[in-house]
Amino acid sequence: MDAGVRSPLIDFFRRGEVASDIRMLAAQGAMAPRAHEQLALLLLLVDDQDPQIASTAAATIDRLPRDSVSRFLARKDVPQPMVQFFAARGIEPDTTALEESDKPLLETGDAPIAGDVVEDEAAADENVTPSLVLSGLPIIDRMKLAMRGTREQRSQLIRDSNKLVAVAVLSSPKLMETEVENFARMANLTEDVLRIIGTNRAWVKNYNVVSALTRNPKTPPALAMNFLQRLNERDLKRLATDRNVAEPVRLAAKKFVSKALR
Repeated sequence: MDAGVRSPLIDFFRRGEVASDIRMLAAQGAMAPRAHEQLALLLLLVDDQDPQIASTAAATIDRLPRDSVSRFLARKDVPQPMVQFFAARGIEPDTTALEESDKPLLETGDAPIAGDVVEDEAAADENVTPSLVLSGLPIIDRMKLAMRGTREQRSQLIRDSNKLVAVAVLSSPKLMETEVENFARMANLTEDVLRIIGTNRAWVKNYNVVSALTRNPKTPPALAMNFLQRLNERDLKRLATDRNVAEPVRLAAKKFVSKALR
């Protein structure tokens, strides 16, 4: 079921690009950084093609604290499909006591994340960098750190070879807009990650994000060209002479500059 929640992580699950072991963890309520994602994933996975995952998601929904769900549903940012789903199960919004916290409604009692000791391990051996320690972690731990870890860990994990880890970074409730600006400048990110950034309405309202994406040689050309009309004249001129960007983007920027000079 589509609960109406949009985030890079939810969209990734919705497209069916997630391995069964990760879907099972999500069905247990263990993969979400916020209540919105936790409930949206559970509602999505009750219809999973794997019967075991679907039944696990249904069982997790049954374990949700009824009072907490009721208070959460009263929030204005909860999509109507989610409200209707729980109404069919006899749980109505409780407007007398709103749930203000964004924490997941069901704590899964996760074991400590292996990445929590990254700094200690790196400090113990000067030849071991935090990035090497992170890359050696299981994907599940890398995803958890991507959503709950530090800014420094996010800056490393956004470049992870597994796209799901990078998507988890972009879904972190701790993610700041300045970090997204920095990501948009990184030429060592995959096109898929840059496309996610470039199609997020909230992020592309930021001029610095748009400007960085147009100058990034890894940004899909069609996406970069869509942003050219938003650039100021100075940035268009810089782009028109930048040999590092894709040729179609540079030529299109030249046309915009020519029109401005007429």
